Amino acid sequence: MLRRGYTPIAFVLAAWCCALPPTALAQSFTDDQISLVKQRLAEGATHSWEFGTRAQTLLELDAPDFSVLTHTSLPPPSSLNSSASASLSDVFGIARSIVSGRAKSNHNATGPQPLIEDSSAGDPCSIGAAVLLANWTGQGAADGLDYAGAARDQLDYLWGNVPRTDDGAFSHRVSQVQLWADSVYMVPPFLAYYGVLSQNRSLVEEAYNQVRNSRISLSINVLIMVQIKVYRIYLNDPNANGLWKHILLGNGTDEGHWSTGNGWAAAGMLRVFGTMQNSQYAKSFKNEMNDLANWAFQIQGGMYQNLQSNNLFKNYADSSDSGNFDDASSTAIMAATVYRLSLLAGKHTYLPEAERSRKALATLLGSSSSSAAVNRRAVSGSDSASTSDTRSESSTSESESRSSARPSAASPSSEFSSAPTSSSPSSSTPTPT
Repeated sequence: MLRRGYTPIAFVLAAWCCALPPTALAQSFTDDQISLVKQRLAEGATHSWEFGTRAQTLLELDAPDFSVLTHTSLPPPSSLNSSASASLSDVFGIARSIVSGRAKSNHNATGPQPLIEDSSAGDPCSIGAAVLLANWTGQGAADGLDYAGAARDQLDYLWGNVPRTDDGAFSHRVSQVQLWADSVYMVPPFLAYYGVLSQNRSLVEEAYNQVRNSRISLSINVLIMVQIKVYRIYLNDPNANGLWKHILLGNGTDEGHWSTGNGWAAAGMLRVFGTMQNSQYAKSFKNEMNDLANWAFQIQGGMYQNLQSNNLFKNYADSSDSGNFDDASSTAIMAATVYRLSLLAGKHTYLPEAERSRKALATLLGSSSSSAAVNRRAVSGSDSASTSDTRSESSTSESESRSSARPSAASPSSEFSSAPTSSSPSSSTPTPT
C-alpha cells in the first residue's frame, strides 16, 4: 500500500538546512522560510519515525551544542541555563508527549516495550535520543515523568522482543525478520547515544556492528553476531557501485535502490560517527569511525553517479521505470550527509554536487509561498509508482514464525545495578549528575 508523501519534504529539508555551513544557510533561507519548514515539520509528524526525525532535526537546528554532529564533548551538560532550556523546549515537548502517552499507546503494558506502539521494531527507537536527553537534563524532576524507565524499556524491548537475523541484526519489523535501509537512522544512533550517556562502551560498539553487517548482498551468508555492520553486509549492493537495497528478507521485499533509504543509511552512520567522535571513547574507536566515514562516502559515490542534470535524484536512484519521479526528499538528505561528512571527517569530494542540489531545492522552495511546490515535486507520480511504501503496509500476523527471532543475550541495561524509576533514577539509564 502506498502513502503519498512517504517522506514529508519538511523533515529532510530541515535536516538538510541545519547541516549547511552558516554562511550557506544565511545565503539560502530566510527566517520565514525556516519557520515554514518547522511548521510543516510539526504538522506532518504523526508516526514514530516522524516524531523521532522531527526531534533530531530540531536538536540540530535549534540546539546544536546538544547535537552529536557538532564538535562538542559528550556527555552534554546536565544542567541547563535559560537559553539552553528555551532552545531545547520543542525537543523536550516531543519527549514529554511520547513518554506521557506511552501507557495509552502500549495498552498499559509493563516491562519491556517500545516508546510508542508501532508495527516497526526500529522506528520507535528514533525518539530515543530525545527521551535520553530529557532524562539526562533532569526534565523528569519537573514533570514527574519516568524518562529513564521509558528509555530502558525501549532498549530491553529491542534486545528481548525484537526478532533478529541469524547473524545478529535487529529486524526492522516486529512480525517478521526483515532489514530496511531506513533502520540505520533509527536504531544505531539510539544505541550509541545510550551507551555514551550510560558509560557503556559495549553498547556504542554494538551500534557500529549493526551498521557494518547490513552491507553484503542477500546471497552471502555470514554469521557475525554483531549490528551498522550487520545491516551493511545485507543491504549494500556490490553490483551497484555501493548503493543500498531498500528491504530484504521476509515478505514484501524491495531490492531497488531507493534514494531516500540510501540517505537514511548514510545519515544514520554519521550520527553514530559523531557520537563516537565526541565521546569519551573516541580514541578507542578510531578504526570504527574510519569505517563509518568510508561507508557513508561509498553511498554518496553510488548516489551522485545518478544525479540528474536538474540536480535532483529520482525516487529510485538508478531505475528507468516510467513511474520513477524526481525526488526532493532524497536530494535533500543526501546533500545533508555531504555537508556533515565534510565537517566531521574532512571528506569534501561531493560538495560541488551538494551545492548544486542545495540551489535547486532552494529554487523549488522559493517558487511558492508554501512548501507545496517542493512537496508536489517530491511525490509527483507516486500514486502510479510500482514500489509500495511498506511503512504503512499492514504487518504480518504476530503469530508468524520468527525464525531466528529472540536473542538469548541479556539486554545491556541488565549490566547495571538497578532499574530506574521516576523518583529514583539508576545508572542503567543516564541521569543528571
